[in-house]
Amino acid sequence: MHSFSEQCLDMARSMLGHNLDSIQPDGTLLPAHNEQSRPDEPGHVAFALGEFYRATGETTLKGHDLIDLAARCITAQMFTEPAAENGLAYAALGLLAFGPSKERNPVWERLVEETQQRIDKSLLHRSDYDNHWQAFNIAKAVARFSLGLSKKDETSRLIERMCDRINQTSSAGFFDDSTQGLGGNFSLYGVMAFVFARSALQLHANSGVRERKLPTLRTYAEKYIKMMPDLVRQDGLGWAFGRAAGAYGQMHCISLLLQGLRDGWIPDDQKIKYYDILRRLFMFFYETYLDQEQGFLDLRDDERTAYTHHTTRMANFDAARYLCQWSRLAKTVQMPSGAPKTEPTRTSGRFVIFDKSNRKEQGLFLYRDGESGLHLQLPLVSSGTTLTSDSLAFPHCPGVFDWPNNTYLPVLLPELTFGEQVTLPAFYGKNCVTGLGLRNSFYFRYEQPDLINLKEEFVRGLGSVKVQWTFAGNKIGCEFAYTVKQQVTLDKFRYALAIAAPHSKYRASGALALGAQGHRCSVAKDDFQATWRETEIVSADPTYRTNYGKIHYLQYLVRDHPLIMRPGQVYRLAVNFEPDVARIDA
Repeated sequence: MHSFSEQCLDMARSMLGHNLDSIQPDGTLLPAHNEQSRPDEPGHVAFALGEFYRATGETTLKGHDLIDLAARCITAQMFTEPAAENGLAYAALGLLAFGPSKERNPVWERLVEETQQRIDKSLLHRSDYDNHWQAFNIAKAVARFSLGLSKKDETSRLIERMCDRINQTSSAGFFDDSTQGLGGNFSLYGVMAFVFARSALQLHANSGVRERKLPTLRTYAEKYIKMMPDLVRQDGLGWAFGRAAGAYGQMHCISLLLQGLRDGWIPDDQKIKYYDILRRLFMFFYETYLDQEQGFLDLRDDERTAYTHHTTRMANFDAARYLCQWSRLAKTVQMPSGAPKTEPTRTSGRFVIFDKSNRKEQGLFLYRDGESGLHLQLPLVSSGTTLTSDSLAFPHCPGVFDWPNNTYLPVLLPELTFGEQVTLPAFYGKNCVTGLGLRNSFYFRYEQPDLINLKEEFVRGLGSVKVQWTFAGNKIGCEFAYTVKQQVTLDKFRYALAIAAPHSKYRASGALALGAQGHRCSVAKDDFQATWRETEIVSADPTYRTNYGKIHYLQYLVRDHPLIMRPGQVYRLAVNFEPDVARIDA
C-alpha cells in the first residue's frame, strides 16, 4: 500500500497548504465564507500539524514554520475561555505528536512558561462524561503522562470507565452518545470515539498500557468493524445517517478499518473483503468531497451542506490529519497484490441490535438488493438533543431516499398531531423482529406501545402503533397501524417525501441516483384520508440541502382538519415504493 501511502501524504500536503493561511497571529482560525469559527478549532489544527510532522519529519510547508504555527494554536487553545475540553484533547495530542520528551519536543520549546503551566493545569482537570467526550479525557491522560507532567497514569482507569458506561447504556456494547432523555443516540460518534482513543494510545509513551488496553478496545470496536460489510454501499458510501455523517462518515470508517487491519483485529480470511471495502470508502471520499483541481475538502457549497458544527476549516485540518495517519497505517498493512477482489453483491437484510431492554429496543436495519444496487440504512435510535431528519426511522439511501441535513421533516414517516402533542413512530421500538417473508422478501417490524412525541417523551395513555417495513428487490412497502386507548381528536396528519439529486460536480463513480421514473410511490391504504399537496420546488432554498447534493422537490401527504379516532378501530397508512434506481458516472 505504499502508493496509497504516498497519495495520502500528497493530499494532506495540498490540504494543509490551502488552509495554513487561515491561522491568525493569535492561533485562532479565520473562518470560511459565511461560517463561524469553533472554540476547539486551534486544537484540531495542532493535531493535524503534529501528525504531518510524524508522517514526514518536515517542519515547513509553503513558507510556513509549522513548529511556530503549532505553538500558536496550542497556546490559543489553552487560553480559550470557557475551556473547550475537546479542543484541549486535540491540542494535547498535537503537542505529543512532536515528541514525548519535553526536552526534545520542538513545539514545547517554543511555548512560553505561562503556556506550559497552563497545559499542566488544563490536562489535570477533567469533567466526567457519559458520551463520546470521554475519549477526550483518555487523550488528555495519555498526553499528561507521556509529556512527564504526571507520574500517575490514569489512562487505563479512564478507558475502563468509558467501557463501563457503554455497558450501562447498551446491552450489545455500542456507544450511546445521549446524555439525557430517552437515550440511545447510537451514531457515528461511537466510531469516532474508538478511533480517537486508539490514536491517543498510539502516542502513549508507555507501550505497556497500550498493549494491555487494546484487547478491551477491540471488544467494542470489532462490533463496528463487523457492521461494515453490510453498511458500506457498492459505490463506497459509508455511515450515512445522523447529523455528523457526510465526509466524516467516510473518514471515521476508513480510520477504523485501517486501525483494525494494523492491530490484527480482522481475520486473515476476511482481509481481502475488507481491503475492497476500504478501497470503496476511500474512492467515495476522494470523488465526493475533494476538489481535485485545487486540493482541498469541499464540505458545503451552493449544492450541499454539512452538520452545522462541522466548519470547513476544521474538516480540512481533520482530513489532513486523517490522511497523514492513513499514510502511516498503510505502510504497516500488507495489501494483497493484483487487482482488488470484489465479492458479488448479494441480497441481504440484517438488524443490528444496539440496545434491548424492558424500556426500549434500538438498532439499525440494513438492506441491500443485489440486482438493483439499492442499499438502505434504517436506524431506530434517539436523535439526541437536537431533532433533525438525519436519524429518523426511515430508509436512508442518499441519491434515492434523501433528507435535509440539519432540518426536521417527517420523511417517509406519518406525523400525527393531537393538540400540543406531535408524535412520530421513531426513536424507539419494542418487539423488534426481522426475517424472511414471502418470495424471498425481508421484513422489519417493531411496535410502540406508547406513542412518542418530537421531544422524545412518551405520551402515556394516548395510543400505540405497529410498524412494518418489507423489502423485495427494489420494492419497498411500509405500514403504520395506529390504535387509540380512548376517543381522541387528531388535529393534523403529515407525511413527507423528498426528491434530491447527487452533486453535479462532486460525485462518486457509479453513485446511486433516482432515474426518470422517480420513486414510483403509491398509497395502498390511508385511513387518515389525507391528500397530496402540490409539489414544492425547493432547489433554491439552502434549508433543503443534503450532505451529498440538493433537494429539488418536496411532496407532502396532509390532512389538516380534525379526525375523531375511536378505540377498537385500527387506522392504517400503507405506502409502497418501487424506486427507479440508476447509477451516474462521475
